[in-house]
Amino acid sequence: MANFAHLHLLLNHFPIIGTMVGLGLFLLSFIGKNQDLRRASYIIFAAIALIAIPTFLSGYSAWVLLKGSGLITDPLIARHQGAAMLSFWFMEITGAFALVGLWQTQRTSRLPNWNVTAVLILSVLTVGLMARTGNTGGDIRHEELRDASAKTVVTEGPIGAMFHAVEPNPQKFMADMVFSKWWWTFMMILHYMGLILIVGTVGFLDLRIMGFMKQVPIRPVHEFLPWGMAGLGINILTGMLAFIGQPESYVYKEDFWMKILCLMLLGLNAALFYLTDVFEGIENIGPGEDAAMPAKILAASSLFLWFAVITFGRFIQFSFDTFRPGA
Repeated sequence: MANFAHLHLLLNHFPIIGTMVGLGLFLLSFIGKNQDLRRASYIIFAAIALIAIPTFLSGYSAWVLLKGSGLITDPLIARHQGAAMLSFWFMEITGAFALVGLWQTQRTSRLPNWNVTAVLILSVLTVGLMARTGNTGGDIRHEELRDASAKTVVTEGPIGAMFHAVEPNPQKFMADMVFSKWWWTFMMILHYMGLILIVGTVGFLDLRIMGFMKQVPIRPVHEFLPWGMAGLGINILTGMLAFIGQPESYVYKEDFWMKILCLMLLGLNAALFYLTDVFEGIENIGPGEDAAMPAKILAASSLFLWFAVITFGRFIQFSFDTFRPGA
């Protein structure tokens, strides 16, 4: 069952190259204060933050399925996992600040310096961490690039040692996520609260666009969307921590991967909504007015996909291990 390894090899170049492209556009945006380039870099950072989720999950899943097979070297895998964890969290934080930047571009032509500075610092760090992750990943299977001692111990150069000093220990991090049933319960409560924020804001907006509650103008409803984005951030954080704590409870489940697929489709749905002229066409719709059909289709598909996410998530615990070897 090396399919997850194949998926990881297919996806892992996107976060590395994507962050470099995003940073390049972001730096170019300072020349002449080009807001279009800055917006494009924000879009790339947000998209890569989303793509980084299945990239990270597929890498961890490949490790779960291949550990003990003799096809991988444990010290190298542990180093790569630590590097991937650190770069993943930085990528998600960078994507979150990029979304804040995108939200602000819709409200004012001049962005606050604090957000621009935060994205600049975070993106530079993320590019460095992604490069480190890619390099440690390449060492795993490219035996010609390492000496024989790497099978038992990994030696670092000066720069690598600096990165390694701040990278989490994968096994310790995994154990920390399941050390107490109260901590696990707290994470699950946060996860459900995040889901409530998402469905309560995005769901209400989708229903209004579809033609329900026409007495309500769309703009005030849309102003609540940052609460939904906060809920999404909570769900990504708690969901990934739960996965890291008990990866074997998720890796083999078909429902889990269907949930992830639906999340990716929701990202595509949001891109079609905001990066085309659909949102501009419905932004100023007042009481009693109707949205255009493309907006209704996107709203209906968004609502359907969120309910699919909830349904698949609910059945993860009870579904069979479809992808377990020998199942």
